[in-house]
Amino acid sequence: MNNLDRRSFLKSTSLATGAIIAASPQMSSAFYANAGDEIKVALIGCGGRGTGAAFQALSVKENVTLVAMADAFKDRVDKCYTSLMSDKNPKVKARVKVAEENKFVGFEGYKKAIALADVVILTTPPGFRPIHFEEAVAQGKHIFMEKPVATDAPGIRRVLKAAEESKRKNLKVVVGLQRHYQKSYLETYDRVINQKVIGDIVSARCYWNNDGVWVVKRESQMTEMEYQMRNWYYFVWLCGDHICEQHIHNIDVINWFKGGHPTEAIGMGGREVRKGNEYGEIFDHHYVEFQYGDGMILNSQCRHQPGTVSNVSEHLVGTKGRATEGKITDLAGNSLWRHRDADDKNPYQVEHDVLFDCIVNNKPINDAENGAMATMTSILGRMATYSGQKVKWDDAINSNINLMPDKFDWNAMPKTLPDSKGFYPVPVPGKDKII
Repeated sequence: MNNLDRRSFLKSTSLATGAIIAASPQMSSAFYANAGDEIKVALIGCGGRGTGAAFQALSVKENVTLVAMADAFKDRVDKCYTSLMSDKNPKVKARVKVAEENKFVGFEGYKKAIALADVVILTTPPGFRPIHFEEAVAQGKHIFMEKPVATDAPGIRRVLKAAEESKRKNLKVVVGLQRHYQKSYLETYDRVINQKVIGDIVSARCYWNNDGVWVVKRESQMTEMEYQMRNWYYFVWLCGDHICEQHIHNIDVINWFKGGHPTEAIGMGGREVRKGNEYGEIFDHHYVEFQYGDGMILNSQCRHQPGTVSNVSEHLVGTKGRATEGKITDLAGNSLWRHRDADDKNPYQVEHDVLFDCIVNNKPINDAENGAMATMTSILGRMATYSGQKVKWDDAINSNINLMPDKFDWNAMPKTLPDSKGFYPVPVPGKDKII
């Protein structure tokens, strides 16, 4: 996968089901279900997002059962299982058929869980996504995986290689960039791209500014590996920083509407309110100017600072008008169209509905490459803010800086370690190497 450039990006995007890569109908997948056949699911990563994704998978109309669960931590498996077995949702409860011996705990349990299933849900912290995606593809399983799909460029290259194999095997892959499955975005895309209501796109803005997320305190008995995995949001090898873990949604929308990814980025960021050592090594704000191949500029902001104004949105300016999700105006601000969302389905549910429909009816769907390119765009932005340099796409995606630990066990050491006071090194623009 050397010398990857922007021509490798998939420029066609399906309106109906998001980013679809057409797979040859003559190619057989490892599992093909007829209507009514049981479809066995394994959940890899049993935290909050994994629990939610399992609920959604078990709520589809197809005959789906959960047969295996895996997580590094036993308490996560137990909490997730208890939630799924709640009497509040009897349909979901009836579809949970996980024997005790099929609840796997530790770093290697994912392999056994995947082997028991036809479909796997990958919802661990993002740093593990390339490893788990590779294994699921190697075993010939259909896949739902959350974004982002990696935290560094070597991980992206692994995902892209496995994505090619998933296409050869006719595997169905959906990535949790759910705006591709949200009616308001799909209708906006149709009007902006197909109908050209705002003319040619000349600039864009996107935001994920809010208070921030949870923190897990260090406990005395925790090893360094356990602490970082418990408090994973604040370590780049696990999370990618919030520009990757959250803001990817907004950046992905602009890539989608542009039909490609940026060619370079320059930006700034830092830590203004995250002063404690519990906040690991990530920034609390990023501003990035992304430039696309045609010269268009995307101005991108994300911020985690309590008490500040919230803004989670995307905006496009064209030669004839402006567009945001579900709303189009002319350049003077007069309304040209507005989406009415009274009957819209939850896009988090729709992405699972689409996945299982494609499995049963052997329809082509594969979001893996789009997920990788959206993730790489976010990593490109992080490289720009961490370094304070202009970073080219080709240099970024071919970077050999690998953030992942050399081995995985509870006594192994991650590559980022605290000083004697428990503080972690924070990137310094102008000094740190990021390529």
